[in-house]
Amino acid sequence: MSNEPEAQDQNGEDARLDALDKRLLAAREREDKRNRPNAGAQSDASYRLGNRVLTELIAGIGGGAFFGWVIDRLIGRGHWGLLVVMALGTIVAFRNIIRISSRQPDQPDE
Repeated sequence: MSNEPEAQDQNGEDARLDALDKRLLAAREREDKRNRPNAGAQSDASYRLGNRVLTELIAGIGGGAFFGWVIDRLIGRGHWGLLVVMALGTIVAFRNIIRISSRQPDQPDE
């Protein structure tokens, strides 16, 4: 008789452990699905857009600085050419970034 309650407790405990294992497995599957990278067309388009914005920013500032430096070397009048042309390059870069970001997703690149 003393063995009978232990067997019931053990069976009840096993059922609870089995239910817990099932819930843990389901939670792990949901977590894996949630953390899986979304490698679809939308993520590729976002990646390309981010690269284009970064390129515009670097090219505008770097190109302006380079051409300003060349103008300064040719004229030999301090660093005003560098500052002015780099500022213009920065303004153009931000104008292009704003134009890119305001474009609708279904419009092709210009």
